[in-house]
Formats: sequence, structure tokens, C-alpha cells
Amino acid sequence: MGKRESRPWIVSDELWSLIEPLLPKPGPKLVEGRPRIPDRQALSGILFVLHTGIQWEYLPQELGFGSGMTCWRRLAAWNEAGVWDELHLVLLKKLRAAKKLDWSRAVIDSSHVRAARRGPKAGPARSTAHDRAASTTSSPTGRASRSRCR
Repeated sequence: MGKRESRPWIVSDELWSLIEPLLPKPGPKLVEGRPRIPDRQALSGILFVLHTGIQWEYLPQELGFGSGMTCWRRLAAWNEAGVWDELHLVLLKKLRAAKKLDWSRAVIDSSHVRAARRGPKAGPARSTAHDRAASTTSSPTGRASRSRCR
């Protein structure tokens, strides 16, 4: 138990068994280079960055998660493939089956609810395109000058 609490970015076997089937299969390798980091290691790297708040480029290579750029690309690809929405549904289904959903603490954020009608329309903005703004640094009159030549 102590290990799990001290390293929450390590993906448990149970969680991995839910996530792995949702991940898109990698296509053929187009260029030669380093071997592909396994998805589970990349997921741990993603969780490490999200948990610690470090920048992707500072992901420590010693942890074996691959580079920060690799993890970032994998996160973007999985996001594009809809993995997180699918995982959300899988977890809801699992919790619902185990009767572990507590809707008494659910909240709806009104900022995510579409407004039924628009608010009042603002008047047109005043244009200054054709008028010259008054200068605050000089004056066309001789009186404004500080030094006088005689």
C-alpha cells in the first residue's frame, strides 16, 4: 500500500486491463530509430507529468517512461482517438455495476450548460479610424513651448 501512495503514476494491473483494449494499435514504423516505448510506460510518464506538474521536456529519462515529447505525442494521439471518453464510460459502468456511484455529491457546472438565449446585443463600437487623436506630447501653438528663443 505504501508504494502505491508514494508513486501514483504507476499503473496498476487492474487499471491497465481496462485501458489497454481502448488504445489504438500502433501503425507500421515509417522511419528507423529508437524502439517504440510500450504504451504502459508512456501512460506512466503521462501520469508522472500530470501528477508532478513538471514540463514535458523535463521528464526524467532515468524513470524509463521515454522522453517527454514521446509521452506528449502519445497523450495527443490517445486524446484524438477518444480513449479518455471511452475510459470514462468503462469506469462509470464498472462503478455502477459495483453500486459504488454516489450521485448525492454530483454537481452540474453551469459554465458547461449552453445558454437558451443570447444576452442583449451591444451597441456598435466607436470608430477612430478617420479622426486623428489629440497629441499629448506637443501642441501646435507657440505658447505650449517651454523654452523661448528671442
